[in-house]
Amino acid sequence: MGVARYDARVSPQGPPAGSLRAAIFDWDGTLADSLGLFFGANADVMRELGVPFDEAAYREHYTADWRTAYRRLGVPEHRLDEASARWREHFDRRSGETVPLPGATESLARLHGAGIVLGIVTAGDRAVVEPQITAFGLDPIVSAAVFRDDLAVTKPDPAPLRRALDLLGLADAVNAITYVGDAPDDMRMARAVGCHAVAVESMLGDAAALRAAGADEVVPSVAAWVDQVLRPPAATGAGPSPSMAETAAGRVRPPT
Repeated sequence: MGVARYDARVSPQGPPAGSLRAAIFDWDGTLADSLGLFFGANADVMRELGVPFDEAAYREHYTADWRTAYRRLGVPEHRLDEASARWREHFDRRSGETVPLPGATESLARLHGAGIVLGIVTAGDRAVVEPQITAFGLDPIVSAAVFRDDLAVTKPDPAPLRRALDLLGLADAVNAITYVGDAPDDMRMARAVGCHAVAVESMLGDAAALRAAGADEVVPSVAAWVDQVLRPPAATGAGPSPSMAETAAGRVRPPT
């Protein structure tokens, strides 16, 4: 789902300019172009079970806890495990098609080069996501990753993000941490921990739903957000920089 503009609102909880110490990212739909594969596998399952399903229903009922999501969609309790097994079969046939979203890996490399610590907190299983992290070439720059099966709970519970902060040694620095995700549950988790919450619009959440869940900023992509974070300040005494000119024209607000 494309967005024509960068849309942000400044949050008092956000890291002040230049103080960002770590950026922690969701995986699917934020860095990995996999939501279409997830949707296709779920569409196959719901068709086989005779459950009505479309993109609007997927967005409305989505949560990282798949049992809850399937109950919301109308899958009978006694067929939840069957639905999960069928989903795995359908998704496994597609999983090799997962690629990075445009500019995602390059943007993380830029953050790493600027001295910002990187982490991942995902609702994906380790066996699925860890090989993708390696395939995308992110192993050398991601300092910590927490997967769905590492803990007994998943998003929006704050425990996975807190685990990542512990692994990074940054549990006492939440005001200098940003979490970037694409679903309302990502935003709820980030706000429960006290991190700055940046939302990437996707089929899992439009701008209104992401803001309602606590997003401090809504952006079209990780690449757009990183451009804002790493945009150099205007030179002293110089004329208006492009970013200042864009801000004056109302097209872009100042980076947080």
